[in-house]
Amino acid sequence: MRSLYSRVFLITLATVIFSSLAGFLVSNIYYHMKLKPFNDEKLVKIAVNMKNYVEDHPADAKAYLRSTAALGYEMLLVSRQGQEISYGSPFREKDLAPESLQMVLSGQIYHGVAHFPNTPFVTGFFDNTLRNTIGVPVTLNGERYALFVRPDVVLQFGELRIFFALIGGLAVVFSVAAMLLSTRYLVKPITRLTEATKRIAQGSYDMVLPVRRRDEIGQLAKHFSTMSRELERAEQARQEFVANVSHEIQSPLTSIQGFAEALLNRDLPREEYEHYASIINEESRHLSILSKQLLLLSSLDQASEGLHKKKFNLRSQLRQVVQVMEWQLGEKDIALKFEVPADIEVSGDEVLLSQVWMNLVSNAVKYIPEGRSIHLKADLTGDRCVVRVTDTGDGIAEDQLPYLFDRFYRVDRARERASGSSGLGLSIVKKIVSLHEGTIEVESSSSGTTFKVSLPLL
Repeated sequence: MRSLYSRVFLITLATVIFSSLAGFLVSNIYYHMKLKPFNDEKLVKIAVNMKNYVEDHPADAKAYLRSTAALGYEMLLVSRQGQEISYGSPFREKDLAPESLQMVLSGQIYHGVAHFPNTPFVTGFFDNTLRNTIGVPVTLNGERYALFVRPDVVLQFGELRIFFALIGGLAVVFSVAAMLLSTRYLVKPITRLTEATKRIAQGSYDMVLPVRRRDEIGQLAKHFSTMSRELERAEQARQEFVANVSHEIQSPLTSIQGFAEALLNRDLPREEYEHYASIINEESRHLSILSKQLLLLSSLDQASEGLHKKKFNLRSQLRQVVQVMEWQLGEKDIALKFEVPADIEVSGDEVLLSQVWMNLVSNAVKYIPEGRSIHLKADLTGDRCVVRVTDTGDGIAEDQLPYLFDRFYRVDRARERASGSSGLGLSIVKKIVSLHEGTIEVESSSSGTTFKVSLPLL
């Protein structure tokens, strides 16, 4: 498997090569389209000046041409008989077509630079062939010659070519080296994140990541650390959940097993027999409630897309809940104040929301002393419906409020265990409210407790 370093190196190298080729092609196209006609015109003027001077000073022609060639030009003088005299460096190829030579000898100017073929990977400026020249007719001592001229690139730009080649080569070397060093700076945190994922997979959540960086990697590390903490919390919650479920199941099973063995004693008095049977019945009922609530929680965890939402009247639903709880209210002499407008309609799963109101009201009835009161109120706040269930009980300690919605959490474990509560009711309430994109809050003091549920109307 290739490492990220090698991948970045290969990508960088490919980028440099591609960029160099692309830059060369674009520059070459620019030369052929813009610079080549300009060079042709400039060389024509230079060649014409040479022609004029040579024709005006025939005695100094050879010396003039030699000195001019020494300044950086390649020249070839050709007679009608085909005799050639070179001045300066020789041409690499004498590939001039015969008709082009005759054209110059007949008095016309040869534009070899302007007409040099356009090729993607050949820059005509550096091609010192006879075809890539300017040709002008010259008359010396009554005889017609053809003078072909082009710059001697090696003589004019030899040191500069080495200089620019060195600059280009060193730029590539230093760019690749700098890219590798910067890549190490960028890749190192990613490597640490990779190691962190391995540790998380092994169940270790204690790690230090570069969260102080202000770039995307810093944001990634920050989110990764948050994810790690959430995974750790989820893992702890899972372990606690499994432990609590095991405890909640084991306790009634132990009681059932113990009292069932006791019932096997045929000499057991009738009263004890009935007492043990009632305990077995109660513990069985507790197990049944627990299993139903666990199944409900499990289904709710997977029910984000399975809600059967529809519009219904909230007042009618809350009245049904109160009617179901009426005998419990009367048994404890609890007064209930009902304050719900008749025109409030909400959109949601009617069965699940009924479970919410049932759990909240039954909790209030179950845990407040006899003779107290409950206030059930609903109103509209903007585009949300707010339902409050307020009791006049003795309140809940402030340090216990953050844990009320945790699964299996009980404020008074002895009392709730005796009452048959599993500690899942408020967890179910919060899950149902969350599935409806709502919120639930709790406020408590020594004068009572209020649960506030906020749901969107649509």
